[in-house]
Amino acid sequence: MTTVLLPSSITLHPTLPEGVRTATYDVEQPVPEHLVDAEALVAWGNPTSQLADAARRMGRLRWVQTLAAGPDAVLAAGFAPHVTITSGRGLHDGPVAEHTLALVLAAARRLPELVRAQDQHRWAAELGGMQRLPHEGGEFRSLSGARVLIWGFGSIAARLAPLLTVLGAQVVGVASRAGQRAGYPVITPAEVPQALPGTDVLIGILPATPGTRRALDAAVFARLPRHAWVVNVGRGSTLDEDALLAAVAGGRIAGAALDVFETEPLPASSPLWDEPRVLITPHSAGGRPVGADTLLTDNIGAFVRDEPLRNVVRR
Repeated sequence: MTTVLLPSSITLHPTLPEGVRTATYDVEQPVPEHLVDAEALVAWGNPTSQLADAARRMGRLRWVQTLAAGPDAVLAAGFAPHVTITSGRGLHDGPVAEHTLALVLAAARRLPELVRAQDQHRWAAELGGMQRLPHEGGEFRSLSGARVLIWGFGSIAARLAPLLTVLGAQVVGVASRAGQRAGYPVITPAEVPQALPGTDVLIGILPATPGTRRALDAAVFARLPRHAWVVNVGRGSTLDEDALLAAVAGGRIAGAALDVFETEPLPASSPLWDEPRVLITPHSAGGRPVGADTLLTDNIGAFVRDEPLRNVVRR
């Protein structure tokens, strides 16, 4: 009998083949002794310390399925090389795309400033009434005709790009290989410096890897036009927060909307909280693994049949 451990942090009902049973474990606690011989572990919201404990104690483990799109927490836990790790890539595409669109529209329509004016009971006449046409006067005020650069053009970007297009944006992606992806032009990171001066919104959806650490840095911000906004929904480690704050506070770029941070929760002492042109959301873009049961059904079946799994993470 193959045992698959399901996390207490989400209700899951995968369809199980013969010879497979599931058991629920508390993600906040060490895996109970009577379950440490399980062959498969599903992770969702597990603290780093508990993942590391599972890596040490689960001697018969052969597969870890994380429901997160980014497997960095599981990779950091120290599971043995023979343990296959699969990610939740694809499960968060819709929710993250929606949240990213909300952040971009909030930037275009100046919602951070409007909310602050509401808190002050102030009628922000400068943001209402007669306004310039979109992009008149070198400002980002509408997605109509806006030039959007998405750095990290994977499945989330492929879901997001059509939403931006339908509102009139011109979308270009950045990925390791140039060409066409999901019907959109894609350039390489080497070509980004040439693309930045013509960018109105730079969206980061990069994973956390040694090669992406602080990819969004001072050199990037220096090449953006002054009216540009930066939106980051990938991983906090991909953004140089000090350089971003300096660029926004110094008027080098217009603003930023951030959902992820190098340290989470973002410390109360962070100066990002007080910058009026920075919009902060608490890593809330994803958090909803839509289709998790289907992914688990497919992968559990493949696991017991010794067939290739979906979303295998290279390491």
